[in-house]
Amino acid sequence: MAKVLPLLPLPHLDREFDYLVPRELDAQAQPGVRVRVRFAGRLVDGFVVARAPSSDHGGKLGWLDRVVSDEKVLTPEIARLAELVAERCAGTRADVLRLAVPPRHARVEAEEPPARTPVTSDQVDHAAWSRYLHGDAFLTALAEGRAPRAAWQALPGEDWPRRLAELAAIVGESGRTAVVVVPDQKDLDRVLAACQAVVGKDAVVGLSAGLGPAARYRRWLAALRGTASVVVGTRSAVFAPAPDVGLVVVWDDGDESHAEPRAPYPNSREVAVLRGYGAGCAVVIGGHARTAETQVLVDSGWAHDLCAPRDELRAASPKITALADSDHALARDPGARAARLPAIAFAAARKALADERPVLVQVPRRGYVPALACAKCRTPARCRHCHGPLALPSSPGPDGAGSPACRWCGIVDAAFRCGACGSRALRAVVVGAGRTAEELGRAFPGVTVRTSGGDDVLAEVAAGPALVVATVGAEPFAPGGYGAALLLDGWALLGRPDLRAAEETLRRWMSASALVVPLAAGGEVVVVADAGIPTVQALVRWDPVGHARTELEERAEVGFPPAVHMAAVDGTAVAIGELLETADLPSSAVRLGPVELPPGARAPFAGEGVDTADIERMLIRVPRGEGRALAKALRDAQAVRGARKAVHPARVQIDPPHIG
Repeated sequence: MAKVLPLLPLPHLDREFDYLVPRELDAQAQPGVRVRVRFAGRLVDGFVVARAPSSDHGGKLGWLDRVVSDEKVLTPEIARLAELVAERCAGTRADVLRLAVPPRHARVEAEEPPARTPVTSDQVDHAAWSRYLHGDAFLTALAEGRAPRAAWQALPGEDWPRRLAELAAIVGESGRTAVVVVPDQKDLDRVLAACQAVVGKDAVVGLSAGLGPAARYRRWLAALRGTASVVVGTRSAVFAPAPDVGLVVVWDDGDESHAEPRAPYPNSREVAVLRGYGAGCAVVIGGHARTAETQVLVDSGWAHDLCAPRDELRAASPKITALADSDHALARDPGARAARLPAIAFAAARKALADERPVLVQVPRRGYVPALACAKCRTPARCRHCHGPLALPSSPGPDGAGSPACRWCGIVDAAFRCGACGSRALRAVVVGAGRTAEELGRAFPGVTVRTSGGDDVLAEVAAGPALVVATVGAEPFAPGGYGAALLLDGWALLGRPDLRAAEETLRRWMSASALVVPLAAGGEVVVVADAGIPTVQALVRWDPVGHARTELEERAEVGFPPAVHMAAVDGTAVAIGELLETADLPSSAVRLGPVELPPGARAPFAGEGVDTADIERMLIRVPRGEGRALAKALRDAQAVRGARKAVHPARVQIDPPHIG
């Protein structure tokens, strides 16, 4: 007998089914291999989960149709991890395994695997880790094969890719495997290069969505077969089937790229925590900033702080100045007024350029002037045809040069008149990267101005005087460090209607500020925001731990994750009603809503005949200790609706990144 898990999307079919094994397939049909089975009259893909001498099923049994490959691609550890993730996220194992196991590539599978390259830890910089409290003890625990768990706050200017490579080398020397998960391709390239330098090129593989099917499957097989000691990749790499995994690292866990947009919507951080629990391996959640979710892990005792003392922090940090952007400040300096920079920021940029260092200018928006308002009454400027927002295009055409155009319908409105006060004058609500680069070019003649953002993200900039205008998250790495960083329009980041606005803003600011050289080398950061805002104060003090602790306390007061667990149920009113009527929710559950989908949330069921305008969201909140019971209740309710062939679909997300 073979117990097979068919890859079916229906929740009520998320279980193993018994199949008879033909004699000719007996040797191949081992646990972990891909198979094809007939289910409800059609052939479907599946995995053999286990073999058994007999079946408890009293009815007629079907036969395995064929074994797709005798490669055991579903390891027992990943099978257990898929079960844990499905339970945590109220999803199905089939959906998790689609994220964890890539499609087969037969030609690559037939290739002879290379031998495993021995790894040594000769290049580990113990002095760099000794700058952190308990850093030496953490390395010792890794080398001894124990499973320490840490929340690592990297110092400003830290060569964090090298530090992660050193952790991987310590684990690899003992014959175990390290898995390092980063948010995007830019970070992947840096960490991959660092790991290759420390442990050797043949001992490292990189996994990302941008690889072709053959290259991706070849590298994934290297992880499966144990020929690679270090696996580096983006979010799906957290499922890498590394044998005897000794360490899982998630870098910059607050980045939204770690949140999987496909069901069951797991986050890399949560999967890493579950993998550490299931496999008994070390886990490191690292970054310059800290999320409230990571702070919960520390407060609960599951992980421990790996932070530097204040004297080390002061020695590594640049000077950070906060000031409000005001017309009075701009009026005092003609050069600063031309660049739309406060005089202090203008002076910091000028000094860094004189020191032959690049200057980083972080702006929150792309484009030229992406948002306009009436200059007299500040009412947002709207299109007269569709009521969409007006903006100045980055490349205005000859028929509308200098005229505002609608960002929705594209119609140019050269004769704009405010509907509230009748004024024809317009002002910029926020200045985009294109306009900022243009103004800086006029303010600093003869200095190279480069932009990074959108479809043209720079990975690195060379040393020397230059102005680098980058949107948030697209800041290129400067090998010698930036001489100054100017963080503009802070209110645009802090003012977003999002639960995580303050946390995300501090993360963006710290990531940019960490690229600047220390104060001793003349490094300076100017953030254009009110110094009285707690998030700005946390940046000035470089206190991500205190900010995360405050965020957690505030969310506990109002009942938001991660202080509690919250499920978001998206669907039509009928679908939500059916699901909640079926679900056996914990007695402590509190229902909130229904409400409209929040900004930034992806509308579900696109292209499935459902009008997205009819989609609502119901929130269900329970104490943190009952999150598993909530997920089980919603998972079981989805299975019941699936068995009943419910017409209206419903999406369930546990602790979604965007609540409101």
